[in-house]
Amino acid sequence: MKRQFFAGLLALGIVAGPASAQQCGGDFGQFVQGLRAEAQTRGHPQDAIDAFFRHANYDQRAIDADRRQGIFTVPFTEFARRLISQNRFDNGRANAERYRPVFDEIERRFGVSRGILLSFWAFETDFGAFQGDYNTLDALVTLAHDCRRPHIFRPQIFAALTLFEHGDFDPVNTQGAWAGEIGMVQMLPEDIVEHGIDGDGDGHVYLQTSAPDALMSGANILSSLGWRPREPWLVEVTVPDNLDWYHTGIHTSRRVSDWEGAGVRARAGGSLPMSSAQASLILPQGRNGPAFLAYPNFNVLFEWNQSFTYVLTAAYFATRLEGAPVFDAGNPDPGLDGNAMRELQRRLAARGYDVGAIDGILGAGTRMAVREEQRRLGLPADAWPTAQLLNAL
Repeated sequence: MKRQFFAGLLALGIVAGPASAQQCGGDFGQFVQGLRAEAQTRGHPQDAIDAFFRHANYDQRAIDADRRQGIFTVPFTEFARRLISQNRFDNGRANAERYRPVFDEIERRFGVSRGILLSFWAFETDFGAFQGDYNTLDALVTLAHDCRRPHIFRPQIFAALTLFEHGDFDPVNTQGAWAGEIGMVQMLPEDIVEHGIDGDGDGHVYLQTSAPDALMSGANILSSLGWRPREPWLVEVTVPDNLDWYHTGIHTSRRVSDWEGAGVRARAGGSLPMSSAQASLILPQGRNGPAFLAYPNFNVLFEWNQSFTYVLTAAYFATRLEGAPVFDAGNPDPGLDGNAMRELQRRLAARGYDVGAIDGILGAGTRMAVREEQRRLGLPADAWPTAQLLNAL
């Protein structure tokens, strides 16, 4: 993503500072002085403040990256094929074996599957091979100075200062993603302070160089967000042709036994797990495309990254790493290109639906509006926009 991946992990509020502190904008040097003053009121020692902020610089690259970020618009099947390379699959299996004792301890302690951690480790940094080339302090200070989302980034500066005092952050040399995430699984400084774990026993939390630290810390975050130990998150299924499509989608759920009663079956065979649990039937490209049953743990993953396509791909890759077969792409109806999607959104908005920005992105609001209009028009209400729907409108 970049970003939403880890910025969505915590509901961050603006932290009150001294009355004279400049919350955002204005002269950059004066803004940094305001940060130094706030650090004093928070009780940080002056020598640490001086050493930490001495080299803080404005980074226009971080602003440019923030402005050009987007949500994935590629359909799930294409996106998954791009991200899930044979190299990533092979490296995932190799790392599962290499760090088997770490994953065993994670599953014992947190109940978080190794497949999930391996999947995000692969997608975020290619197992640590590329963790970002932005100076983390410069990026955070710059984005806090920018008045678009200072409430997200300002608290991260003081968390990074805390890490610096513990010897776990270098203001000159620590690099990461443009939005301030650090390490193999891309965590924000505040998340490291609150959930970082010394997985290798060296007395520090080094998410850039220690896979045990990164994996244990990532598992701790998922646990804190409500991950249900040793429960599934996603199962590929087959669906009957006569299903009531209106009740599919991430925002509706039924008991797994009810889905089975309606003819939904595990594609790999056998019974669906946890028959009494609630689950959602996900059809990312409509009734003729791939189909998955999403359990409560699937929703936790949106705290890691808010893109539906990214989360579904990561969740599916996690099942592949744990032995699931390649998904059945089916034969989905062709989707709409960007211009056609924008036209569809305009027509839906004209009918009173809240689809958000007219941006050509198939977001949650657009999917829900599509489903309602499909039902009204007597079309299969599977929330997948097609030329047929656009013409009907």
